[in-house]
Amino acid sequence: MSSTVLNHRIRLGSRPHGEPTADDYLHDAVEVSSPAAGQVLLRTHYISLDPYVRGRMSSAKSYAAPMEVGDVIEGGTVSEVVESAADGFAPGDMVLSYGGWQEYSLESADGLRRLDPSVAPVTTALGVLGMPGFTAYAGLLAIGRPQPGETVAVAAATGPVGSAVGQIARIHGAKAVGIAGGERKVGQLREYGFDEALDHRAPDLPGRLAQATPDGIDVYFENVGGAVWDAVLPQLNTYARVPVCGLVSGYNSTSLPEDPDRSGQLMGTVLSKSLTLRGFIQLEFVSSMFEDFLRDMSGWVASGQVQHTEDITEGLDRAPEAFAGMLRGQNFGKALVKVS
Repeated sequence: MSSTVLNHRIRLGSRPHGEPTADDYLHDAVEVSSPAAGQVLLRTHYISLDPYVRGRMSSAKSYAAPMEVGDVIEGGTVSEVVESAADGFAPGDMVLSYGGWQEYSLESADGLRRLDPSVAPVTTALGVLGMPGFTAYAGLLAIGRPQPGETVAVAAATGPVGSAVGQIARIHGAKAVGIAGGERKVGQLREYGFDEALDHRAPDLPGRLAQATPDGIDVYFENVGGAVWDAVLPQLNTYARVPVCGLVSGYNSTSLPEDPDRSGQLMGTVLSKSLTLRGFIQLEFVSSMFEDFLRDMSGWVASGQVQHTEDITEGLDRAPEAFAGMLRGQNFGKALVKVS
């Protein structure tokens, strides 16, 4: 760039023990560099906050390599091209990128998806028309396979994944049962058109879930685990399908639960009811389903069949507190940070 510009960024300062705290982050600023051939310099407008990032902060083995201490915190971003050394991109273009928690990023043009603000708000590329929406679409349709008249249940149901799961289930003729935390979120599920909406913080979730699903549950889209899973398991019908997307209730855990080992009960139920439990990462379905997703979901959003909500925090420096709040379920809709 022609004049010195500083890039403010947030890096991993140490691996969190339990919930990430302010001491686990490093805030600094470095000079912005010009792009090399094939690269673009991007200015971040919005950062996506997603539960999977908590796993990347840990050194535990997973489906992707962890962040290293000192790395910029990972995250999808909606960014604007500031300077381009790549064919097909010019200053002012808006793109979906993966710059992480920083004001600017240098990225290869090969990994960018161009966004058209006239078609949909650019923030939807981080939510309902992006990775969370695709996660819901692929997991539900490829693994859950809901049929007309069946019952689909989903926890964290007002989040960007869960809300899409329930609404897609209803489009496919299934009954949608959403489980969320707090009356405000339960009210939002009703606005989304869920057939049943339950507050997992209220007493006797197992009893209330049984009343809400008198014909049992045919598909349970797992986002949470813990006490919600304990309530769902007895309600699963024979041949029920369980796409396992996430287990956010345990992401900040530092040890195994002290409860009795009930793995035998779980496996006995899997056997006796012929259940299908299938963990998945949305990337495995991109090549076969992403084009269909963009076509279908864009149409459903435009027609109002799928609604969505965004929870936007202003300012890069507030990303750590917003991230911690999201892991506690304090966000109301898709969690984003507005940087500029």
